[in-house]
Amino acid sequence: MKILWSPLAVERLGEISDYIAQDSPLAAERWVHSIFDRVEQIKDFSKSGRSVPEIKRKDIRELIIANHRIIYRIEPKVISILTVRHCRQILPDEDINIA
Repeated sequence: MKILWSPLAVERLGEISDYIAQDSPLAAERWVHSIFDRVEQIKDFSKSGRSVPEIKRKDIRELIIANHRIIYRIEPKVISILTVRHCRQILPDEDINIA
């Protein structure tokens, strides 16, 4: 399976990394690497993340990494990373392009 990052997911990853880097650039770098490492794992185990509770769709799942949610959609030949959110943030519908 191929992994595709949405522009929103890349933007959010950068914002969170920048925020962490204010206190510790090394911690920010480690955090980004941990996100990419976990996302790479879903190439072979696409259903390893849990269903997103507020959406209840089998094709949209999430990985929980520390205090963050990596929301992704499983498609026939692609896994699309839709967004990255802090666990305490509400997940808006526009982040995953469903109404």
